[in-house]
Amino acid sequence: MRATVKDAEQCFRIARAASVAGFQNVFPSNLKFPNDAIRADWISALTDPYGETYIAFDESEAVGVVSVGHGVLQTLYVMPESWSQGVGSALHDLALERLREANVQEARLWTLTENHRARAFYEKRGWSLTGRTRIVPFPPHPTDVEYARSTTRS
Repeated sequence: MRATVKDAEQCFRIARAASVAGFQNVFPSNLKFPNDAIRADWISALTDPYGETYIAFDESEAVGVVSVGHGVLQTLYVMPESWSQGVGSALHDLALERLREANVQEARLWTLTENHRARAFYEKRGWSLTGRTRIVPFPPHPTDVEYARSTTRS
């Protein structure tokens, strides 16, 4: 389902659950989750005229979210209880399809250097490191790495 700004809290809830479970090795448990900043990011993504966000459901339960825009797979989060059940793969494929339909030849994405689960997921699907890095704006300020891949490969 394509998300709208009315779905911001649902997108936030999925992203928060996936982040807390998936980034335990990066962000110390004593750090407060940046709720306000991440909510603001979702509102920005959902109101971006060049972006698209989609929510995956298992029956009536929202279990994943993906957003694309500006040639970038911007976010892909899956509820931890739905990991390894094909939700992430389906959202990934939808993201590539939407980018391809927007005439993007080479898509890009960023993920945490220490997010080994996500990195393996993307590498298995043909993404390659570009050599670019950036610092994440949230303490303890870990590093993101950039990946790219053709949207025409399956």
